[in-house]
Amino acid sequence: MKIIKGKALQFNVIFRPETEGGFTASVPSLPGCVTYGKDLKEAKNMITDAINGYLFSLKKHGQKVQSDEESFVSLISLNFSGVKSNA
Repeated sequence: MKIIKGKALQFNVIFRPETEGGFTASVPSLPGCVTYGKDLKEAKNMITDAINGYLFSLKKHGQKVQSDEESFVSLISLNFSGVKSNA
């Protein structure tokens, strides 16, 4: 893989703790870019590698690379009766 230095790209990553341990990490703006790590540090390293591979594939196939610079993630809390929570 040829590494080209350029503009730093930013992506929103969701880290989800798994019941059996570890974390699943996914990038909503990169469909299918999902990985797992036995702890948060490993999950961060794994998703960084996954994003790099995903972007390399896009570039190789002549597709546009877009980052999440203009978007953000926010948690919304609300009271809603009648729904079971996993928490």
